[in-house]
Amino acid sequence: MQLTDLAADNPFGTPSTLPYGLPDFTRIREEHYRPALLAGMAQQRAEIDAIASDPAAPTVENTLEALERSGRLLHRAVEAFYNQSSADSSPGLDAIEEELAPQFSAHLDAIYLDPRLFTRVAALQADVDSGALELEPDTAWLLHRTHTKFVRSGVGLDDASQDRLRALNAEIMSLEAEFGRLLLAATNAAGVLVTDEHELDGLPEDARDAAALAARSRGHEQGWFLELALPTQQAPLAALRDRGLRERVFRASAGRGASGPHDTRATLLSLARTRAERAQLLGYAHHAEYVAADATAKTAQAVSDILERLAPVAVANARTEGADLAEALGHDHPGARLEPWDWQFYAEQVKKERRSLDDAILRPYLELERVLADGVFRAANELYGLTFAERHDLVGYHPDVRVFEVFDADGSELGLFLGDFWTRESKRGGAWMNNLVDQSTLLDERPVVVNNLNAPKPPEGEPTLLTWDLVITLFHEFGHAIHGLLSAVRWPSQSGTAVPRDFVEYPSQVNEMWAWDPSILRAFARHHETGEPMPSEWVDTLLAARQDGEGFATTEYLAAALLDQAWYRLSPDEVPTDVDEVEAFEAAALRRAGVDYAPVPPRYRTTYFNHIFASGYSAGYYSYIWSEVLDADTVEWFRENGGLDRANGDTFRARLLSRGGSLDPMQAFRDLRGRDPLIDPLLARRGLTGAATA
Repeated sequence: MQLTDLAADNPFGTPSTLPYGLPDFTRIREEHYRPALLAGMAQQRAEIDAIASDPAAPTVENTLEALERSGRLLHRAVEAFYNQSSADSSPGLDAIEEELAPQFSAHLDAIYLDPRLFTRVAALQADVDSGALELEPDTAWLLHRTHTKFVRSGVGLDDASQDRLRALNAEIMSLEAEFGRLLLAATNAAGVLVTDEHELDGLPEDARDAAALAARSRGHEQGWFLELALPTQQAPLAALRDRGLRERVFRASAGRGASGPHDTRATLLSLARTRAERAQLLGYAHHAEYVAADATAKTAQAVSDILERLAPVAVANARTEGADLAEALGHDHPGARLEPWDWQFYAEQVKKERRSLDDAILRPYLELERVLADGVFRAANELYGLTFAERHDLVGYHPDVRVFEVFDADGSELGLFLGDFWTRESKRGGAWMNNLVDQSTLLDERPVVVNNLNAPKPPEGEPTLLTWDLVITLFHEFGHAIHGLLSAVRWPSQSGTAVPRDFVEYPSQVNEMWAWDPSILRAFARHHETGEPMPSEWVDTLLAARQDGEGFATTEYLAAALLDQAWYRLSPDEVPTDVDEVEAFEAAALRRAGVDYAPVPPRYRTTYFNHIFASGYSAGYYSYIWSEVLDADTVEWFRENGGLDRANGDTFRARLLSRGGSLDPMQAFRDLRGRDPLIDPLLARRGLTGAATA
């Protein structure tokens, strides 16, 4: 059998016949992935060789379009594989990823280091530059981006340098997979088992029920298991009255990956070092410069400028908030010092005292089903005319996954949305969006997108009650989903969220605004038992309190973003060689950046910073605040033009969402706003107006 052949019963061998090309998860088994991935790589290599060796002069059709059409078997298999390995991992999937990671790297290198292929792409680019070839704007941008990718991949290096580059790329891909596996294991192992129910005083009943279910699922006959989310701060810290248990939960979270069998430190140091060496090999000072050069930021200095401009005011605001919390702590524990495990609890107490409102009061009104249907989906309907119908006949990759068919305003079929909302041992932490099928008119494919959250799973038949933070996360991730669902591009590599890292968060952050829209909020905020709406004065208070805690939120985010930059501005020789130096490096980096305020640690500490060591955000965590400049300015545009309105939604869709990566993303923003972005709306939103002249 040839390597490109697959067994007849392998479901990846031919395109899925299910609606929208949804992978047939009723047939896909773990043993199908490895042969499909290997065959897919071999098949695409043969296709690439045919393109590169074509004796005909290069054209859009025989070069660019042929590249876009290549690798369909691999694409089907790899999208399903990485979706499942992140959301429902297993030892078998981990083993496949570990085995094939260096082969995936070698496969990409075989394409983008092929001088024959680059010669064809470069010839097309030269014809465009000289005016001999005129292309449609999306095709011209595709050519520009393809040419850039070859150059950034090292096609111009000499043979010895390319050999070293291949080795570094393979090592990086393997280390990323290793970090993800270690962190998932560390997070599962660090969850806190509680055996004395008195310690759970303050934790809502539904959260206790979920913790009891989590304990049983992990083999504990009694007790409550508090699962850890990805960030440093954990949701139970806002409710638990027992200060000792709060400290245990916080230390379990903050200590992940720093010792024991799931220690991530050696892996992350190797990653920092190999990325630094690769950047220098490609002609950049460091990895942060390499990343910024291909993003909208363009330079690492531009990234530094915005982070360093915001940090002093954010920390000053956090210290002001901390003084109020320390006073509240002193009433309960005279003489005690405010610690990180106290912050969320006393922030809730102060909010309750000042606003007569806290998460415990809100949660009964924030039930997942209603937030999804009457919040997320309703906003999409009012903005874009979309409607959603659950397809119980279609099966996801896990029993918890739900499948919704999405219809456009004219009733036509648009795509599929898969929702995977609950935490489990096999799912990595955090929240994210994946594509299973990319929209493309070239391939006549419509989008299939996935949203993952990590809400605690309630016992059978009980409602899933959300914190306000999870409500915002649900709207945020659906913003990514909308970006994919409303894509209307020709080339598959330009579909939906295929935009620079520091632009991709922009549409998702814009979508958060609809959680705060009074008409949408009043529609979904209803008591899960009685159906009564949230009291109007609570809604008004919630809206008025939107800026509460921004000092904390901005400081913990900026600390993480600055920590990311610190690791990736090192030369290979500057990366520590001893794992025991990781904590000292982190502390020094935070101190230099002026964000070393002990009660507010970074949103992610180094040892569990999955974004930058395993999820594509290396030297790019700044993207959230960078994109938020665009987001806050766009929120002003919506308000100036009447807010939640079909005309506004259709304009946003036509000028930005539908265009994916088919043009310079900042041009798409200018087409919407009529100018370059202003930072003032962001400063006002986050209470950072003191940074305006900093």
